[in-house]
Amino acid sequence: MTTTPLDPPEAEGMLDSLTIGRRIRQLRTERGFTLDSLGAALGRAPSQISVIENGKRELKLGEVQRLARILGVSLDELMSQEPPSKRAALEIALERAQRGPLYASLPLPVLPLRKSLSDEAIETILALHDELQRLHRERAATPEEARRVNTELRRSMRHRNNYFPELEAAAKTLLDAVGHAGGPLSQRVASDLASHLGFALHYVGDLPTSTRSVTDLKNGRIYLPVGQASGSDARTTLLQALASHVLGVTEPRDYADFLRQRVETNYLAAALLVPEHSAVAFLTAAKEKRELSVEDLRDAFAVSYETAAHRFTNLATEHLGIPVHFLKVHESGTISKAYENDRVLFPTDALGAVEGQLVCRNWSARRVFDIADRFSPYHQYTDKPTGTYWCTSRIQSTARGEFSVSVGTPFAHVKWFRGRDTTNRSTSTCPDEGCCRRPPAGLASRWEQHSFPSARLNSSLLAAMPAGVFPGVDSTEVYEFLDAHAPRE
Repeated sequence: MTTTPLDPPEAEGMLDSLTIGRRIRQLRTERGFTLDSLGAALGRAPSQISVIENGKRELKLGEVQRLARILGVSLDELMSQEPPSKRAALEIALERAQRGPLYASLPLPVLPLRKSLSDEAIETILALHDELQRLHRERAATPEEARRVNTELRRSMRHRNNYFPELEAAAKTLLDAVGHAGGPLSQRVASDLASHLGFALHYVGDLPTSTRSVTDLKNGRIYLPVGQASGSDARTTLLQALASHVLGVTEPRDYADFLRQRVETNYLAAALLVPEHSAVAFLTAAKEKRELSVEDLRDAFAVSYETAAHRFTNLATEHLGIPVHFLKVHESGTISKAYENDRVLFPTDALGAVEGQLVCRNWSARRVFDIADRFSPYHQYTDKPTGTYWCTSRIQSTARGEFSVSVGTPFAHVKWFRGRDTTNRSTSTCPDEGCCRRPPAGLASRWEQHSFPSARLNSSLLAAMPAGVFPGVDSTEVYEFLDAHAPRE
């Protein structure tokens, strides 16, 4: 079986809003409207019109239609993606650059778009920005190329709400073939799937350490490890091997092909463990009761919390209309995996890569490590630059250390979840360095000239080199440690 390639990255909605906003501003001026008069005609405050014209809010279709009638233009003309003038095109390009990950990574203030800023000045700034981007690309070694590809893949997954209908259909066909009616997928049914696909299972003690399984296509065998690592699921290893065969996975042409194959095989394996039809019925019933819970999904299908969390992101937006984000964060604070379609702002490097970046210390993905109760889920509201989000987080222990696994959603959708009554609340202004990137002034003054930590660098292929005096080191954490252990006078 073959699958269609992942969709290309979506065009950022903010870019459309910028162009439409500038067109509205030009038409408003030409028609002699003020912010007050246009706001009155639309039934919005003047400040809201300004926000729309600056491209900081997406318009609903009804609002666009009313604006077109008020301004006396066709809907197509108002929604045209062609900038209304050369000046507007320059302002849009500058706004896009300032909202991008490269500019955000620079210690520069936002440059206001005033009339006194000449076209030549904007063109010079844009040329400098383009040159910086070119230098970043030239310096891109293999790890950076891998991270760039991973960034594009994550955008593609966001474009389709992390939902792959062709893989859901493939999972259903396989489960129907072995008569699986629903509920948890047993080890026996997983073995039946292998037999159905023409494979015999062989458990060995000398599997190559760099592999999870080895498939012998010539002799119809799948070799699996005798013992499973702590926290792993024997079914998952087998199902991933079977998924690779079903999807016709071959030697990847490049890193982009490798990552695409990995995403698709993992997705198909999870869709076999947590079948779409049964899971959607389960989640729909829970939503009607306002009792959505990743823990309940985990228990209902006897899978790991991480698998349940991933599967929830596959189905929540497509079937429940709930935008979500997902994070897997190492105890050091670095991101291992991430996904979002709810506009939450993950930390990124200049290339837009998320993996390897430090999560804000005030997010639930970090706060959960400080909670003594590891048996109950941790819930938290966090006020972030893009709005208030509710998250549920859990800790899982692995051979590579402890990780938090978190699922979050905007405040407007928390009404469907169990745990919405939590009193845990925090505020995050990251990527503003004043939020948690800089140690408190008192700590820093006592220790910044009197300490020298040795960093444990992230060796992940996808990990960026985090910024800082000692890359990868959380200075606040180091100073707090020193403060706690320093001899008292």
